[in-house]
Amino acid sequence: MRLVSSFRFRPASLQVRAAVWRRTIAALVALAGLAGVAVAADEPAASATDTRAVVARLEANKAALLRASSAVVGIETIAVEDARSIATLGRERQGSGILIGDDGLVLTIGYLILEADHVDLLAASGRRVPARVVAYDLASGFGLVQALAPLGIAPAPLGVSAKVAGDDPLLVASGGDDRDLSLARMVSRRPFSGYWEYHIDDALFTAPARTDHSGAGLFTAEGELVGVGSLLVGNAAGTGSPSIRGNMFVPIDLLKPILGELRARGSARNSTRAWLGVNCVEIGGAVHVVRLSPDSPSEAAGLQRGDVIVAVDGVPVTDLTNFYQALWRGDGADRDVVLEIKRGDDTLKTTVHAIDRMRTLSRPKGV
Repeated sequence: MRLVSSFRFRPASLQVRAAVWRRTIAALVALAGLAGVAVAADEPAASATDTRAVVARLEANKAALLRASSAVVGIETIAVEDARSIATLGRERQGSGILIGDDGLVLTIGYLILEADHVDLLAASGRRVPARVVAYDLASGFGLVQALAPLGIAPAPLGVSAKVAGDDPLLVASGGDDRDLSLARMVSRRPFSGYWEYHIDDALFTAPARTDHSGAGLFTAEGELVGVGSLLVGNAAGTGSPSIRGNMFVPIDLLKPILGELRARGSARNSTRAWLGVNCVEIGGAVHVVRLSPDSPSEAAGLQRGDVIVAVDGVPVTDLTNFYQALWRGDGADRDVVLEIKRGDDTLKTTVHAIDRMRTLSRPKGV
């Protein structure tokens, strides 16, 4: 079954009442009752039987979906003045987060709160509530903030992302001034390696694409949170499949084992790992350097844009995944890493002293 929907709801003002959200959920149910819409031109629409099954699931869980969508809040942040991340993310950032705790704990995507000095939460009622950063987790990509006043909404229950199937109807919800709801489906589940020294297993890729993906909640038809929005991608289905624009969501299963640790120390222990400050992409079975972070270990060691990384500590690398595996397998973050690189017709070896990236991040004064 390949049902998706491009239906979206954007309230004209932030004064959203529960009745409006109930009508929105009802509209999603009604739309699902129409003929299924294929994600790609060569995909068949959902059968009548499949569509009826989707409608039945959504209808049976309207109350849970209302709670889930209401748990999504807008997030507005301002980074500290000297934050390195301003160069790539800007100083003022907007996105979404999901209330997951009765105590006001909100889950979001980490880059929204990276080096943040000021955080505001925007509830569906229009209330603006100040918040503080609780955790930024480099390894998973998650961020946590704590509301400093009651939000007046119920938290979303956590689901099991490993149980999401390709034929399950999913709900994507964002918050803020342009809060939005739409139906989607998972088009692939696979490891994801980012050019910024980031890797996770079992990332969820959905379609159709949402441009307001940052920190958006991915919910099951039962209203359970299974992912947090991270990226807009050009091919959600993966290499060798028809090109489908979509989004990458960080699976909620990555949060559960580390939630207590994030609350206690601000990051998970596996976020303390070697960092070079190098951005790379895979081209033709090789790892190419495309950017060096200013004042980073890679820049200090003399790496250059256009270099091809051939091996790490003697371990051959051909893609981002095995590059990161080789980089992170050593003991500790502060260590010497020997890179074998190709530069033009030359093959060189250079030693880079890796560091713990968490120690390079700027923090608000007094923190």
